[in-house]
Amino acid sequence: MSAQAAPQTKKKGFTMPHTFVILVVIILIATALTWVIPSGEYARIEDPVSGKKVVDATSFSYVENVRVNPLNLPSIIIKAFSANADLITLILLSGAGIHMLTATGSLQALVATIVRRFSNRMEVFIPLLMLVFALICTTQGVNTFIAFAPITVMLALSLGLDSIVGVGIILLGGAIGFSTGTLNVSTTLVAQKIAELPNYSGIGYRWICFAVYYVITCALLVRYAKKIKKNPQLSPTYDLDQSSEFRNADMDSFGTLDTRKILCIVALLVALVTIVYGCINLGWDFAEQSAIFLVLSVVVGILGGFDANRICTEFMNGTKKMLSAAFIIMFARAIGSVLSAGVITDTIVHAMAVVLTGLPAALLGVGMLIANTLINVVLTSGSGQAAAVMPIMIPLADLLGVTRQTCILSFNFGDGFCNYILPTSTALMGILGAANVPYDRWVRFMWKIFLAWLAVGAVLVVIAQLLQYGPM
Repeated sequence: MSAQAAPQTKKKGFTMPHTFVILVVIILIATALTWVIPSGEYARIEDPVSGKKVVDATSFSYVENVRVNPLNLPSIIIKAFSANADLITLILLSGAGIHMLTATGSLQALVATIVRRFSNRMEVFIPLLMLVFALICTTQGVNTFIAFAPITVMLALSLGLDSIVGVGIILLGGAIGFSTGTLNVSTTLVAQKIAELPNYSGIGYRWICFAVYYVITCALLVRYAKKIKKNPQLSPTYDLDQSSEFRNADMDSFGTLDTRKILCIVALLVALVTIVYGCINLGWDFAEQSAIFLVLSVVVGILGGFDANRICTEFMNGTKKMLSAAFIIMFARAIGSVLSAGVITDTIVHAMAVVLTGLPAALLGVGMLIANTLINVVLTSGSGQAAAVMPIMIPLADLLGVTRQTCILSFNFGDGFCNYILPTSTALMGILGAANVPYDRWVRFMWKIFLAWLAVGAVLVVIAQLLQYGPM
């Protein structure tokens, strides 16, 4: 009798950790760094030109080590939640407003109308939407558009694409507008004031950078979209998209735009235009945006024919769907809080500056781009990073013959583009959370584009230096 074959055991493949697991691991690494990297800080002085508190580049000194106790991490995480309560409120209320629109069937009917018109014209549809977000984000942060994520995802899925294309339209378009720094007040203007340059000087070359990044990024996203259209199983989110709440393959079931639905869509457009206008012209922050979405939820419920009880039920259902995004932001912001608690953020910035002094002038702009990218891991605020690094980078640029405009361009690229791959970015994590796209799935798509962005940025910075991009 032949021997019975031994049963084969199927090897279990690697499973990417949950987004919360990734963030907790990064928090633990940040905590460990506070025990390894010595604490240090720069003195802060008021800049006479910008009026902002900036670092004194000659004042760095090591201080008594402050090591973060791992037992204090829960408290730090909760404080990060409290410190970002306004952003989290916006996410919850925007979720309620968008859900109310889907409950009335208004968004579905709009999507069906657009899909019937653009189903075979991705080369037009994707670049046009990206251009809208890119142009608006020349003055605004991408987190303004967290509430748009379900809409663009619904459009993408209805066109036979995936949810990554949906969030990519916002994130990649917004990244181009924000990171090239054409009109950005919180980064370009702050940096130029510190560098004593005329406001918005050098804007011509920054618009060229905008155009270069826009063309390349559109080409990459359209190429990806065509690949997914041809073979949907190649999508990193294929399994999730099959059961996505934003998916409905039957366009007929979406209905048509009747009077009630048209009024609901008009209410949405009025709300979004009001938010963009208020942010640009009235200095609105998250609180005012949240108020608009609160009003939108009620107005849409009334226009949709819901009674008071139904409005309340749908409102709560909408906020529940955004809880995951809210908690993701809480954990993401805790990373920076840990580094600040350990007083090692300035130490890291100082170490980068020391490394840069050893580079030849021809590569210093590229070095500054890489340094600002790395610094953004620990210092995510654009204006905060400008105030921290520009007083160090500007004298260094003067010393080594790099123009100040090139130095600021390197800062813009470094501070901006990595926000769309780092889990510490509230805009990225908020939009991914709103669209139910796990962070690891996004990275599987995004890492190649990010490397392409870095390569393009390095070339543009070298060209700027060769042209002696000025003034100064």
